[in-house]
Amino acid sequence: MTSPHSTAPRWITADDISAAVSVQRARQLLEQALLSGFQPATDPARINIPVGDTGHVLLMPSVLSDWTGTKIATVAPDNPSKGAPRIQAIYLLMDADTLTPQALMEGNALTTLRTPAVSAVAVDYLARREPVERMVLFGTGPQALSHISAMAEVREIRELVVCGRDDAKIAATVEAGLAAGIPIARAGGADDVSQADLIVCCTSAATPLFDGSLVPDHAVVVAMGSHEPEARELDSALLSRAQVFVEDHATAMREAGDVIQPINEGVLAEDSLIDLVDLVHGVAEVDPIRPRVFKCVGMSWEDLAVAVGVIN
Repeated sequence: MTSPHSTAPRWITADDISAAVSVQRARQLLEQALLSGFQPATDPARINIPVGDTGHVLLMPSVLSDWTGTKIATVAPDNPSKGAPRIQAIYLLMDADTLTPQALMEGNALTTLRTPAVSAVAVDYLARREPVERMVLFGTGPQALSHISAMAEVREIRELVVCGRDDAKIAATVEAGLAAGIPIARAGGADDVSQADLIVCCTSAATPLFDGSLVPDHAVVVAMGSHEPEARELDSALLSRAQVFVEDHATAMREAGDVIQPINEGVLAEDSLIDLVDLVHGVAEVDPIRPRVFKCVGMSWEDLAVAVGVIN
């Protein structure tokens, strides 16, 4: 580790992050943070700064035990047409004792790692212990690919069904599933959720991806693609009958359209939302006879917990 009083923070690349922390290790780091007594409700709210017509800058600070850090992310929707990524990020890690910068990290790799890790924490507590006969995955981007590995770490998956819009990306995602050791992987459609044990949504969709009334009562659903009140991947037909878990109640009520919209429609009670920390500590009982939904938007403490794992 860098000297606590160093003034020259170490630069950590995306490859460095991937080499230092596996998806399984990232899941363990997040679970350990929750079990240590950390309360996600104390995490500062994400700061959203509009930048004209270009997009916006997100500031995500956090303090966790002996460490503090901030992710600075930019979202510029028109960037792909300009040959640049839509989302870019950098992470600054400091020790909490002197607030000395210890490391600068490539932020996208950190996001790609910690998001499926928090999904895996939830799924490990929510899903039945037996193998997942069918996992339906919506999305073919980096988060979809990383969620395949994360889900395969916590449950045996016997079939992966990939739903997307680009045939080439669907094929690549199917190949990723086979490479992760899933025996059967194929392209599919929204109706495949009717026979799913696990449904994972990793898209930028603003409207529901499938008919929630088709989801079996025993299924677990993860939705991580949207983090704006106006956007949702899940419909009210599902949320109205599901047991709903979130990273943090206040954060979900600010950012998670998947829960905000059905609450506003009167089909989901706000006080029924269950925080992930209560699930991990066994305070909340899992209801096995109705769908369990985990809605995450990404919180600052998750980046920090994994960033610390990268240098330790």
